[in-house]
Amino acid sequence: MESIPFALDESGQNSLAMKFRRDRRRFLTDMGWATAGGMALPLLSCDESERYTQSDAAELEAQKRRDKELSGKSRFGIHRYQGYRGLADLPYFEEDPHGRLKCVLEDLPPIIDIHTHLGIAALLAPRIDLLARTDRVRHFLDCDATAPGCELDLDVYINSNFRPEDLDALQWETMGQLSWGSEFAATHTIPNLLAEMDDCCVEEALVLPIALGLPFGDKLAEVWTAAIEASNAGHRLLPGASVDPRDDNAIAELRRQAALGARAIKIHPAVQLIYPDDPLLGPIYQECGRLGLPVFFHAGRAGIEPEYTHRFTLIRYYESVIGEHRDVNFILGHAGARDVADAIPLARRHRNVWLDIHGQGIRQLDELIGELGPERLLFGSDWPFYHLGATLAKVLIVTEGRPEARDAILAGTARRLLAQTQPAEIGSHASAASGSA
Repeated sequence: MESIPFALDESGQNSLAMKFRRDRRRFLTDMGWATAGGMALPLLSCDESERYTQSDAAELEAQKRRDKELSGKSRFGIHRYQGYRGLADLPYFEEDPHGRLKCVLEDLPPIIDIHTHLGIAALLAPRIDLLARTDRVRHFLDCDATAPGCELDLDVYINSNFRPEDLDALQWETMGQLSWGSEFAATHTIPNLLAEMDDCCVEEALVLPIALGLPFGDKLAEVWTAAIEASNAGHRLLPGASVDPRDDNAIAELRRQAALGARAIKIHPAVQLIYPDDPLLGPIYQECGRLGLPVFFHAGRAGIEPEYTHRFTLIRYYESVIGEHRDVNFILGHAGARDVADAIPLARRHRNVWLDIHGQGIRQLDELIGELGPERLLFGSDWPFYHLGATLAKVLIVTEGRPEARDAILAGTARRLLAQTQPAEIGSHASAASGSA
């Protein structure tokens, strides 16, 4: 990772933000930065064309076209709404007097969201008060930012719903998470997450940090775990772990986080700029096997990140890792995203693979249930990038009249998976491992 091209005090950060706020795209281009998976990263200069081919790039574009062409043509018909609040047109939701979307079904299981995050403030950014409540959550990809909201098509990969200006705003805000601060991220707090969970009948959520490999200000796992403890919400928010695979102390740090109650480790190849089959990750996978920690991968190309990061998340680079570490449970975030067609056969070949369904459209979710069964699928929202209701609506539509599938996806599968990583057990394993190191 290249060095940060500027350093500013608080007043300098604010003036810089004001100076370039009117022309975000030009500023981002001039700075030579891009975002990947929600974080700002310097551009890479190395050429690894042998690991990412023209055929790979062409298949991504073909998937985008097919996704749009097939929208609304399955047995579920057309499902397009005006913003997240527009989901109140479905019988599962209503909009309250304050404009909040609320789930009104009474026979749901206690839902577990396997994929959430909190507000990120790293490097130069001022710290976020993670215990504060704000009037409104500003989701990074916010279909409720305008009135009426953006057209939300539930039958395409979710990122297809957003305009170039929405993605520019995302890029600006994610850069702010490393520099002058993000107004959006300041609303990604524990009380706001809990309130949205209550609105959507979500009982528990796994909170996943990402170790960014920065020279300082890179302790998301520590900060988030401490905030969860201070909030007295540990019975609802389950902390995750993350370590920098290039850190010589990565294993010791993983053991420390596990001892503090981490329930899974997040590895984000596109953000951490590392292939999942990189030898540096081998000892981490082995330690996860010893600790009983699931590995939650960001997997597949989402289609809105810089192309130079696409090479890191192709599904074929997860295969050898999963096959070699059969004692480790692996979760593929976003069900492989736009590479879901490759993720399905991989999951069929390896029983230690589960798919987080976030982002997939209705038609694709129905196919996932048919190909793998609901017991291999996990409910995830990727909050605060999106509203919890976007994923919940898809599950409720697809599982109408299929209560066993609904219960498995919303709660049962995650409960069985997380039951293998009880904090007390992890702590004892971590202590033993530390003592023998």
